[in-house]
Amino acid sequence: MSELHEEHPQEYPKGTAPLSDNEARELAARLEGWDIDGGRLRKGFTFKDFQQSFGFVTRVALLSEAEGHHPDIAISWSEVTLTFWTHTAEGLTRNDFIMAARIDRF
Repeated sequence: MSELHEEHPQEYPKGTAPLSDNEARELAARLEGWDIDGGRLRKGFTFKDFQQSFGFVTRVALLSEAEGHHPDIAISWSEVTLTFWTHTAEGLTRNDFIMAARIDRF
């Protein structure tokens, strides 16, 4: 079994079925601190100040653009929340877990 952080997202055409709840839970168990909530994969991060928060978001944005899979990002002074889900599947796909694992390697 490959490590999630070594994989790259793939394109899923519109109408692709999302992962089953069991499949999503199995992948989430391989991550630290990410929760599944309402069909979304979410994690909050805390930083010392806005500069660190913004720097983290910048790294996430660059990775997401390079990989073609983008999270919803909420940023405040010292907190960032990332939320992944695959729009074309209207739920979670392996891509969401791959990106979470890659972000956790920062």
